[in-house]
Amino acid sequence: MVEHPAEYQWSSYRSNAQGESSDLIKPHIIYEQLGLNQEARQATYRELFRYQLDPNLVDEIRQSTNGNYVLGDTRFAEQIAEALGRRVLRGKAGRPKNEDRAI
Repeated sequence: MVEHPAEYQWSSYRSNAQGESSDLIKPHIIYEQLGLNQEARQATYRELFRYQLDPNLVDEIRQSTNGNYVLGDTRFAEQIAEALGRRVLRGKAGRPKNEDRAI
């Protein structure tokens, strides 16, 4: 889409990282915990975007988002499945085998 988050018009980056004023953007509590003052929060936020993500990780994130399943280790997936009361990992493609069916 863009080379840097500041270039995307719908990103909050310019507000959170560069202090650009916005009537739409309100600081999130987690953002406010990034530093003791606005300058420190902006510097910490910019650091989050300093390096580009590995393309394979970006693909994993997209697949998880599009498939509506969690991205994380087995323990994390089990915790989320228990909390939601539903399956959170990608299922196997195709119909399940019918063990009662004669071959």
